[in-house]
Amino acid sequence: MKAVILAGGFGKRLKPLTDDRPKPMVEVSGVPILEWQVNWLKDHQVKEIIICAGYLKGSVIDHIGSGQKFGVSVGFAVEEEPLGTGGALKNARVMISEEQFLVMNGDILTNLDPMQLTHLVRPEGDAMCSIAAVPLRSPYGIIEIDNGHAKGFREKPILGEYWINAGIYCLTRSVLDMLPDKGSLEETTLPELARDGKIRVCKYNDVLWRSIDTHKDIEEAQKEFRDLVPKRGA
Repeated sequence: MKAVILAGGFGKRLKPLTDDRPKPMVEVSGVPILEWQVNWLKDHQVKEIIICAGYLKGSVIDHIGSGQKFGVSVGFAVEEEPLGTGGALKNARVMISEEQFLVMNGDILTNLDPMQLTHLVRPEGDAMCSIAAVPLRSPYGIIEIDNGHAKGFREKPILGEYWINAGIYCLTRSVLDMLPDKGSLEETTLPELARDGKIRVCKYNDVLWRSIDTHKDIEEAQKEFRDLVPKRGA
């Protein structure tokens, strides 16, 4: 199984950390997000990785290199200008010969099992894409109210009836023909596939997942993932 990591983001909300590094190279517990992801993929027997690099790409290439020090094989698809997630993936298509492959955003930490996604799509089947979904966590604490009185408080509870896109997918190769030259995978190709009934959803309960978008996310992730910090270069 091959995986593509979309790692070309600017990370404007993480400034000044991203003044001299791309968002996927921001550290959580002293380890760059991208290194977390490479180790996570290796733990699930994914040892061929393509990294789509754009903004300050040199720091990504220098740190990850061939992937040998992490026990994987890494290639790079380089953007000379911002292409968006859809355009970045299309730019990497010459490196993808597999009939199905994993794709993930380069700003995510998780311990979910991505291989569950691979069982939901087949080149000859009715689904061209599977998508990981995780329960929505409220960004705020809530008040439990009974007859006008506060009965208790719950700090940032999981809102189990709502599910969000975890930014991790399994795609069939035919999806590559539907990608824009520039633009967002999430705003172009995925809605088209959804309209045609070509996306299956894998719901993950009781997993760790966080998108690193703000300084607060870094703080929260360091608490949530403190027992999973990868060994450097392992």
